[in-house]
Amino acid sequence: MKFLIDECLSPTLAAIARKRGFPESTHVSWLGLRSRKDWLLVRRAIRDGYVLVTNDTTDFAPLMERERRHPGLICINVAHSLMSLGVQTNLFEHALVQLAEVDLAGQVLEITLRTDHMVRVDRYVTGVR
Repeated sequence: MKFLIDECLSPTLAAIARKRGFPESTHVSWLGLRSRKDWLLVRRAIRDGYVLVTNDTTDFAPLMERERRHPGLICINVAHSLMSLGVQTNLFEHALVQLAEVDLAGQVLEITLRTDHMVRVDRYVTGVR
């Protein structure tokens, strides 16, 4: 598995993934994809086999839903007032634990930090059936 981290999240997440045994993980800015349209990032993730990691569930989940097959989507959902590098890091590491021994292909994994500071995990299948 390898991860493509969206520009709305820190490149630190790609570095964490690499240290955790996913050496091909990268950040959109490292690939020169900053400010690209969401659908172009989805196409690139699918073409190159990346699990896309974002905090933009509203835009990316519907794009993945339209795809017959995709490597997976991780959505880190946090209210803007709670977002920090530490929160991103902790939630991404939580996602990595959830993915141990799991193939995320065709699925979305949502890791949500609620306003009461509890973490909610949802995983569901997407794609054209």
